[in-house]
Amino acid sequence: METVRNVPLEMMTAMKTVLLLATLLAVTTVAGSAADPFEGQRQAMVERDLKGRGISDQRLLTAMSRVPRHLFVAEEQQELAYNDHPLPIAEGQTISQPYVVALMTELLRLQPGDRVLEIGTGSGYQAAVLAELVREVFTIEIRAPLAETAKRRLQERGYRNVQVRHGDGYYGWEDAAPFDAIIITAAANHIPPPLLKQLKDGGRLILPLGSTVFAQTLTLITRDGERLRTGQLGAVRFVPMTGTMQEQPQPGTAR
Repeated sequence: METVRNVPLEMMTAMKTVLLLATLLAVTTVAGSAADPFEGQRQAMVERDLKGRGISDQRLLTAMSRVPRHLFVAEEQQELAYNDHPLPIAEGQTISQPYVVALMTELLRLQPGDRVLEIGTGSGYQAAVLAELVREVFTIEIRAPLAETAKRRLQERGYRNVQVRHGDGYYGWEDAAPFDAIIITAAANHIPPPLLKQLKDGGRLILPLGSTVFAQTLTLITRDGERLRTGQLGAVRFVPMTGTMQEQPQPGTAR
């Protein structure tokens, strides 16, 4: 067996420093894994289901790599949280699949100083993603239990730039208008007129538009002065918007 002799003091000090740094790194890695056991799954979701399907907004990708989707679903659903499909939440509602959340958000072309209105808070996950990207988020949920749960979750995650309101999203949030962007996360058979009035000039509104029973078309509305420009972006399927929306006749039908 060989014995190391006469090792210079400087070398011994350097070896101790390297060993200490290696130990600290190992402890930090273990602690980080224990704190968020879903970190790997979340990063894989971003690479596979978002970047892999054409989502390219780097700010959005970073936001979705940060927001812990598993904390916005029931405990028994957490192992499925980073699969690319919707999941059931309370009150017969769902949390949208990650790709759809990313697609709708990217199409709004959000800027850091924007103020955004969300109709249909649900679990609060979409609001959390928006909060990572913009100055202020106003979100409305018609079901009181969902509104309260989402508000608590968002507060626990430290999102101080999100306001949650229990109410009928059909009428928007007039006292906070106008908005740079509006996102409706439930199926609508028409665009609520109050929301169009609350959209800033140059603002964008995105929603699943069409039948509230079958599939809808993801639709992007852009305000250009008094004109509204419309783009259709493919088929989607969302749970129906309730409240006043259900009381209104479908376009082209009689009451």
